[in-house]
Amino acid sequence: MCIEIIGKNAKNAKTQISQLSTEVKNNILLDSADELMKNVGKILEINKQDVENAKMAGVKKAFLDRLTLTEKRVEGMANALKYISTLTDPVGEFVYGKTLPNGLIIQQKRVPLGVIAIIFEARPNVTADAFGLCLKSGNVIILRGGKEAINTNIAIVEIFRKVLEKWGIDKNGVQIVKDTSRETAKQLMKSHKFIDVLIPRGSATLINSVIENATIPCIQTGVGNCHIFVDESADFKKGIDIIINAKTQRPGVCNSIETILIHKNSISILEELGQKLLEKNVEIRGDETVCSIITESIPATEKDWETEYEDYIVAIKVVENLDEAILHISKYGTNHSEAIITENYSNANRFLNEIDAAAVYVNASTRFTDGGEFGFGAEIGISTQKLHARGPMGLKELTTTKYVILGNGQTRN
Repeated sequence: MCIEIIGKNAKNAKTQISQLSTEVKNNILLDSADELMKNVGKILEINKQDVENAKMAGVKKAFLDRLTLTEKRVEGMANALKYISTLTDPVGEFVYGKTLPNGLIIQQKRVPLGVIAIIFEARPNVTADAFGLCLKSGNVIILRGGKEAINTNIAIVEIFRKVLEKWGIDKNGVQIVKDTSRETAKQLMKSHKFIDVLIPRGSATLINSVIENATIPCIQTGVGNCHIFVDESADFKKGIDIIINAKTQRPGVCNSIETILIHKNSISILEELGQKLLEKNVEIRGDETVCSIITESIPATEKDWETEYEDYIVAIKVVENLDEAILHISKYGTNHSEAIITENYSNANRFLNEIDAAAVYVNASTRFTDGGEFGFGAEIGISTQKLHARGPMGLKELTTTKYVILGNGQTRN
């Protein structure tokens, strides 16, 4: 199906989806969750085919982890839909109201964005999260996933379309672009006649392609060159636990750390930290000091400080002080998630205030930058820009506002 037909279908479905009651939306979400679990065997079988194809293509281990579904992960997708059904519906909420001296009543209320297109890579759970959040916020969704997960994504979307039909709702409230070519993606980026907002979710290559080609308003998400700074007052045990979690719990996602900065007075942490990282099969790329202490390290280059590895690789650098750590993060960070390990209240506050990122942590793993972990049920992406939305994007971030003005014959002089 060509992009223009998909776009027209989405636009035609927009009014009905935007006017659904909270009760109907919640029932559809609960029904969709049940259908995912009823079809878990079929979904896993199809996903297995996608994983095998990706292995034959030689993709890296962390990428395979993002692509692979298990019964537990499908259950997690279903639970996310159930949780979204319990959240307050933002549509119709009045956020401002005033009566003017001439008697005009001006109100501002939340409304859906309209038709949202999301271009993403590798993670089938995004398909369910995007559908759930967009439906609850009254939006139509067009999904364009990567070729590696195409069969899995199609299977999941077909389940949701059947549920919509069952409830007498236009099934084009959710559609998937089955052609995963770059040409089709570029057509989608230019479909401003049909699409209100485009959300790219994935690598720097994808984000840059959208920035260069899109004629639709975009919300940039995903690129995460994230750091942890170990301050001179750091609790080493706490710090090592946090670093290992932030790097190895799921290294292929955007909120895992890529660079560790160590205060020069805390270099005694390196021996144990290096051992723990190596035990987790993490390749270490370090500066001269790091390489002299962790002898298995590879000398880091300038490129290592700016790279989002999304893999079992980490760069480590020793810095003079907090000032140098902040300067390094300002130069190489991607405004995603940054953390400091410290027991110094003043340094913690400086880090929180001076680091320009969507999420800034003190003594906690960056892996918490996630819509589910923040209590949003799921996320449509993690915005690293500053207009409209920043950080994990939940229901409210998928709405805009409009003014509703009530009069009684007023005219302007």
